[in-house]
Amino acid sequence: MNRLLFSILAIALFFASCKNPDYQKIFNNPALYSATVHELNGVVMGNNFSPVVASRNYAYANVAAYEVVAAGDSAHYQSLAGQLNGLKTVPKPFKGKQIDYEYAALLAFCKVGEAVTFPEGSLKYYTDSLHQLAVAHGMPAEMIGNSEDYAKLVSAAIMKWSKKDNYLKTRSESKFAINDSAGRWVPTPPAYSEAVEPHWNEIRPMVINQVPPIAVALPPAFNIKDTSSKYYHEVMYIKTTTEHLTPDQTHIAEFWDDNPGKLNVSGHVMFITKKFSPPGHWMSIVGIGAEKAKADFNTTVCAYAKTSIAIFDGFIQCWTEKYAFKTVRPETVINKYFDPSWRPHLQTPPFPEYTCGHCTNSGAAAEALSSVLGDHVAYTDTSELEFGIKSRSYKSFRDAANENIWGRFYGGIHYYNSCVVSHEYGKEVGDIVVKLLKMKK
Repeated sequence: MNRLLFSILAIALFFASCKNPDYQKIFNNPALYSATVHELNGVVMGNNFSPVVASRNYAYANVAAYEVVAAGDSAHYQSLAGQLNGLKTVPKPFKGKQIDYEYAALLAFCKVGEAVTFPEGSLKYYTDSLHQLAVAHGMPAEMIGNSEDYAKLVSAAIMKWSKKDNYLKTRSESKFAINDSAGRWVPTPPAYSEAVEPHWNEIRPMVINQVPPIAVALPPAFNIKDTSSKYYHEVMYIKTTTEHLTPDQTHIAEFWDDNPGKLNVSGHVMFITKKFSPPGHWMSIVGIGAEKAKADFNTTVCAYAKTSIAIFDGFIQCWTEKYAFKTVRPETVINKYFDPSWRPHLQTPPFPEYTCGHCTNSGAAAEALSSVLGDHVAYTDTSELEFGIKSRSYKSFRDAANENIWGRFYGGIHYYNSCVVSHEYGKEVGDIVVKLLKMKK
């Protein structure tokens, strides 16, 4: 169980006999929503979801929570029904029935989050603890029931909508065909895994109506024979830089690694190290930023929803480009043509190089998050402490996204040009989401 919720619940149960109900104070706490998102982070990480699938997990769950918030505070927030592709209507609250919208938002998040992940019941213990929290702090039984019923209605509507985004269809699509031709992606060591989600371009975006909506520059033409070519310079730049990383450059690379399933190989022993994926890392940043900005519960939920939508659409844009260009990874090129013993500092993920997913979603996330909380929120990102990586501090969310460019380059898994291009069109995706979505009135 999440430590924050455990502490709150323990205190609640100790004072359960208190005569003055204080459930509003407990459920109005935005930190509780951030703790709940972190709980889903753990489920996503534990089941080793790829970054693109993880973006789907967070987006639908946060949209469900946001719809509850918008229904409960319609004077300040507008429903996304009619704004998100395919989402036509969302159930209205029950007339004449008292609902605790914060409690209902938390439950809606959990119900949808669990439904789009697995295994079934993975968050039941958590939702049960939220119910106990409501009881312990004096929420009237009728209100508890009304809130839970409304959460179920909204969750069902969001899940019905989610099932038409082509996700299930892509589960049975053909695998990426391996063709070892010059410049074309092939599996990389140590796992030599098949290409991840080659049909993600078929997934329905939430905001963007046409994919790709942005004209992305062609990657440098594969050319390792001409030492004056752009491609040759890119290869040499990443090779020489990663061979002489400073301690700070190494830290930047490892901080932004976010490999959800690194395969460790030692002789005949193999084991997987799990961490948050890029979307999970940004979900953590949203929580840290919201706390730093002293955002209230509804603003916090809005920040999570808009950021996760931008990341979701950003990944669809990025994956469309990846499997259009099918670009080979630096590791493959350097090993084959220059140095068979060279290894990137980070483990190369199993999909084409151009464009960069983390740079895309970081650029998109920073734009969306800044639109809600502001672009002058200085913060220390403690997300990676649980994985043994020390924290880093930033002047703003855009400052963090800019550093991410170098993180993928220092890691040796993306060419510098790819990182810069991806960051820029990620910002464009985020800007589109910000301009088209009307959330806070």
